[in-house]
Amino acid sequence: MVVIASLRFRKRPGVWRKDFLPAVSVLKPLHGDETGLEANLRGFFQQDYPQYELLFCARHKDDAGLAVARRLAAEYPGANAKILWCGPAPYANAKVFSLERMTREASHNIFVVSDSDVRVGPDYLRSIVPGFADPKTGLVTCLYRGVAIEGGFWARLEAIGMSIEMSSGVVVSEMLEPVGFALGPTMAARREAIEQIGGFGTLGPYCSDDFLLGKWIAQRGWLCRVSDHVIEHMVLFATFAESVRHQVRWMKSTRASRPRGHFGTGLTYSVPYGIIACAAAIALHRPILGIALLAWSLLNRMIQTWLVGQLVVKEKGLFGKSLLFVLRDAMGFCFWLASYGSRQISWRGETFELQADGKMKKGSA
Repeated sequence: MVVIASLRFRKRPGVWRKDFLPAVSVLKPLHGDETGLEANLRGFFQQDYPQYELLFCARHKDDAGLAVARRLAAEYPGANAKILWCGPAPYANAKVFSLERMTREASHNIFVVSDSDVRVGPDYLRSIVPGFADPKTGLVTCLYRGVAIEGGFWARLEAIGMSIEMSSGVVVSEMLEPVGFALGPTMAARREAIEQIGGFGTLGPYCSDDFLLGKWIAQRGWLCRVSDHVIEHMVLFATFAESVRHQVRWMKSTRASRPRGHFGTGLTYSVPYGIIACAAAIALHRPILGIALLAWSLLNRMIQTWLVGQLVVKEKGLFGKSLLFVLRDAMGFCFWLASYGSRQISWRGETFELQADGKMKKGSA
């Protein structure tokens, strides 16, 4: 199915009018000066786009991330940049409070929400915004490649999971049913659609704000689209412990926001079932069959890496990354199992309990 979905994604007919370039407001929530932030933000000051504004917001006026944004605004005096702060958040999801603040200051009717840990080329807005040429489009999102910003084995392992596992799920989902989600690194939406769901503030209690934003906009009759443009998502978690915590937290968030789909995810892994099949075949005195089944499970993931990497996210160095993805597939199954261990997550230094309805409640560490 991934083969068909990848080919379809590559060859699908164009839906974008490249001459449709309305003014847009780019909303960038910030929280501290994370690794590579200046390079991440610089790409947004260098957009080849006729009219756009940049809005940056953090909780506090003296936030280190805002200091980086101010330096870049001074370096690019022609950019229309606004530096904002919102104070302590009344929501569990503090990012949403920043979005509310920026929305009030935004001049235009198309918002492009982008996380602080992504990098884009100068054609980013020209590739995303034309999706709104169709007046029925309420939201546009796009895929991303994982990039280990500081190198390191564990960061590269997490990055290939972003590039291949996540992208595979998106292209298959888009093939099977209308898009009803957004991906956090890029969530472009009409002001009208945001207002119809009650504003960004309605997302405040939830962890999976990206998924719910797309879901709620689609439920109100708008089209949600996935652009074929691909950006880069910087992986900041270099150690084994950091990477595991981040990926298990993401799995727990997915479990809370779409429990049935998350349960089914456990059936999409290959390597763990190859290992189980091999052990069972050997126990039944069929070692050749067992080795063949294990070999197929490994080859299956390598083929998936090549297809999705080449046709969808335009990855490079695919042979080495295909070997990494074999290991990532096995570890992903372990992360999936771990997501059922508890509902507690740690996010930006705070501890939360994920409720059955996907909301977050502050807990004790």
